Amino acid sequence: MAKKNANKKGTTPASIARNKRATFEYRFDEKIEAGLSLMGWEVKSIRAGKVNLSDTFVQIKNGEAYMHNCTIVPLNTASTHVICDPTRPRKLLLKRRELDRLAGLVERQGYALVAISMYWRKGAWVKVEIGLGKGKKAHDKRDDIKEREWAIEKARAMKNKG
Repeated sequence: MAKKNANKKGTTPASIARNKRATFEYRFDEKIEAGLSLMGWEVKSIRAGKVNLSDTFVQIKNGEAYMHNCTIVPLNTASTHVICDPTRPRKLLLKRRELDRLAGLVERQGYALVAISMYWRKGAWVKVEIGLGKGKKAHDKRDDIKEREWAIEKARAMKNKG
């Protein structure tokens, strides 16, 4: 029996989706793993790969963390008695101590909480990697682009030489 190709678009087999734009727009000081409170139709859609994490951010309200702008497109076979809202805020499962610390950093020091990736943990649990960071300036982005282009040129030169 042939093995399924789960490694598409540069993701690992346990990976569901990545927010590539987040690493370009923000410099992350810390990364945190959080659980996700989902409905049944959302889990089925995630298994089918119908997730988009671009422009996804985390907001802390009333001592609870919510992920906004994460789009999970419902499948055509979703139940008719359940109202499927693809962009509803989804509750993140974090410990109280983590929530308090993150809320303090966001409010006092101007950090942003951004969803970086979504992946499977132990085969059945959906986890989200949240980045705690600050936005990059235009010159920082240009420096990153120059470094990336130099790495590509260096790899080409080494390949042609050898």
